[in-house]
Amino acid sequence: MNKKFIPPDAASLTPMMQQYFNLKSQAGDDVLLMFRMGDFYEMFYDDAQLASRILNLTLTKRGHTGGNDIPMAGIPVQSLDQYLSRLVASGLSVAIGEQVGDPASSKGPVERKLVRIITPGTITDENLLPQKSDSLILCIYSKGAHSGITWLNLANGDFASSEILSKSLDQELYRLSPAEIIVPESSNYKFSYKCTITKVPDWHFDLKECTLRLKEFFKIDDLSVFGLGVETSLNIISAGCLLRYIVKTQNENLGHIKKIYIESESRFLGLDPFTRKNLELTESLSSSKGPTLFSTLDNCETGMGSRLLRNWIHNPLKNNSEINERQTNVSQFLQPTNEEFSISQILKNLKDQLKPITDIERLSSRVAMLTIKPKELAKLRDSLHTLEVVRKFLLENYGNLSINLECIPKAEELKEYLSKAIATEPSTQIRDGGVIAEGFDSELDDLRNTSSNNGSFLLEYETKLKEATGISLLRVVYNRVQGFFIEIPKSRAENVPDTFRRKQTLKNVERFTTPELKQWEDKILSADERALKREKYLYDEILQNIQIWVSLLQDIAKLVASIDVYSALAYHAYNNNWIKPELVEGTSIAIEQGRHPVVERTIEKFTANDCFLNSENRMQIITGPNMGGKSTYMRQTAIIVLLARMGSYVPAESASIGEVDAIFTRIGASDDLAGGRSTFMVEMIEAASILTNSTNASLVLMDEIGRGTSTYDGLSLAWAIACRLLNHNKSLTLFATHYFELTRLVDEYKGIANVHLSAVETSDGLVFMHEVHDGPANKSYGIQVAQKAGLPMAVIKQAQNVLERLNQSNSSQMDLFDTQVSDIDVSFEDPAETRDKFKNLQDFISDIDPDELSPREALETLYRLKDFSSNT
Repeated sequence: MNKKFIPPDAASLTPMMQQYFNLKSQAGDDVLLMFRMGDFYEMFYDDAQLASRILNLTLTKRGHTGGNDIPMAGIPVQSLDQYLSRLVASGLSVAIGEQVGDPASSKGPVERKLVRIITPGTITDENLLPQKSDSLILCIYSKGAHSGITWLNLANGDFASSEILSKSLDQELYRLSPAEIIVPESSNYKFSYKCTITKVPDWHFDLKECTLRLKEFFKIDDLSVFGLGVETSLNIISAGCLLRYIVKTQNENLGHIKKIYIESESRFLGLDPFTRKNLELTESLSSSKGPTLFSTLDNCETGMGSRLLRNWIHNPLKNNSEINERQTNVSQFLQPTNEEFSISQILKNLKDQLKPITDIERLSSRVAMLTIKPKELAKLRDSLHTLEVVRKFLLENYGNLSINLECIPKAEELKEYLSKAIATEPSTQIRDGGVIAEGFDSELDDLRNTSSNNGSFLLEYETKLKEATGISLLRVVYNRVQGFFIEIPKSRAENVPDTFRRKQTLKNVERFTTPELKQWEDKILSADERALKREKYLYDEILQNIQIWVSLLQDIAKLVASIDVYSALAYHAYNNNWIKPELVEGTSIAIEQGRHPVVERTIEKFTANDCFLNSENRMQIITGPNMGGKSTYMRQTAIIVLLARMGSYVPAESASIGEVDAIFTRIGASDDLAGGRSTFMVEMIEAASILTNSTNASLVLMDEIGRGTSTYDGLSLAWAIACRLLNHNKSLTLFATHYFELTRLVDEYKGIANVHLSAVETSDGLVFMHEVHDGPANKSYGIQVAQKAGLPMAVIKQAQNVLERLNQSNSSQMDLFDTQVSDIDVSFEDPAETRDKFKNLQDFISDIDPDELSPREALETLYRLKDFSSNT
């Protein structure tokens, strides 16, 4: 992957710097190496210069080579996490070169090993991971029109793979949101999704090699147990390559990766990148801290629950049976069997009990990787105690709960073991001691007793010396620098016995030691050292012993996350008057008094509206003033559909949601200056994607299409796009526009209706009613909205005069436009009959897609047109 770098004068380097370059060559030139030297991690050469810029470190030097100083920068060992987070956030990979030898017994440089390479996609440390979102690493291998993608969440062991069409790569990347992507060295992928891209040699993608690696890792003879076979070679290659990369970068146990899942792309409702952005699912359009659907729904008390909720929002389901199961679980939390307390109080009590539970999902992975810290192990122990309380609470208050809680009591043995083994309040790091509980190990207890008894010995010894010397101001003292010593005022130093040996002279006192005190000091320090060494040994043994519970901990984590999500959704539904939507067969949307879940939380009074779409009434042309609520009405419809398909209750009086395969949106105006694309170009790209990918089971939101160009160009495009969606794609479509000419489509086609957002002009100005009514708006109110925005009155009056003249001059031109696109009339003997025939011909031609016709189908279509012509 990387070229080995050895400086020209390597032979002249010190042994330690030669050791540094050996580790650097193992890590790779594009990986920043932190080289442990005592209490610091040091970086040299280009790594030092790079780290000093990113971390604002002082750049120093250590020796020289080739007549040039060697740049150096360092960080304290105890501050590693805070610096790592900044380096990884900047997209860097960092290798840790750790001291593994004993400095006291080492001859020459202390032995060091590359213990781990931390990349943006392989973070497992609690302080480096975002609490409410996952950090995935993903590998892509493409062949022709298809791609195999495999992704791993190293923090919880989830390992999954899918085969997709290569043209859908960007959509899948936005769905999964990986932190790092692995691709072949020779590939030339261009993603709109931005993250760290890591290229590895092409030979890593060899099918035979990848197959063997997967079999060896999972200790199986046949990959078919995971659903992998000849027809899934792309999955095998991407999975094997990703596993190779993980094993290389993580010199740790990966026992928490138990299996690989094959995920079907068809399981989830399609959401392209524009839709995820426009609906503000997890990121706000206005600001990084603005309200989103996720922040509105996230009443979860654990990081595990929040991450699962986020995953559900980004992955709504197609299959009704899966959704019904989720709905049932949410409903059960709204129907407690304990009638002593209100629903709200029971849910509140449950939330309070879930709150102290630690992130078992991520801790179980650190248990498996042997990297869990003592305080984290104590949190895990305490959480297992709490979980038993939660289980009893659920059984007492929800007698009919269908969620299986049996994995909780199975952890009783682990809970008891950790209670005996780990101190109530252990140190953060094992190197600080005080981690193993008293009574767990007799040898450790003896060593601790020896160490702790030094206080009484010192008091007794001090009293003894005072009596023997007659020096009342004599003290026996200990500090970390000098160890144990006897301190006497200088004025009495001449009276000390011959057995006293001078240790240090200060301004006012003399410090001494004695053979007896030195013997005790050696014994105490030896006991401390041996106790710490024993603790480290016992802690490593504890971590090995609890490996058998990793799978159980993963099951418990999934259980806690699901309880947290179901109860949070129930809590939100109860407090915000949401209802359980009905899931029906066929393509339809029927929403009565629907509300926008985010907007209704930010304004005093929200105006609810209905929305009805089905195969017979597929499109609404929505008109009304700017700021009148068109976008909100469209977005709330899409969000209600998404909420229903993810298993949540919805903000409405009633809702019946049919089968939807995807949601597409074209909302708002934005340009892509870096990509050299204007607002109108971005608009057309999004429209093209919708026309290409939407089906008769898709929900499409189109807002103000065609506004980025001249009036007639824009109107023509909007007209043609609306017709295409209505007659060819046959999607369920909400089409908002200021082109009032589009409202005449109702007279030309079936399955289309006009609605408008009402507004009222009063003496105080324009008042937005935010109510959806049948029929088109009677005017756009653009000038009135401009007046509310504060434009000078002189500008408003001039605009009104210009508008009046334009309306008069354009009326005849608009009539001409209507004639050209929809109302052609020719003189025949029977005009009414001819109109019907011409309408049939027009419908037939509108349904033809030349790009999708085979040569034979094209020929048959020509013959049908010829027959049609001869019959008219």
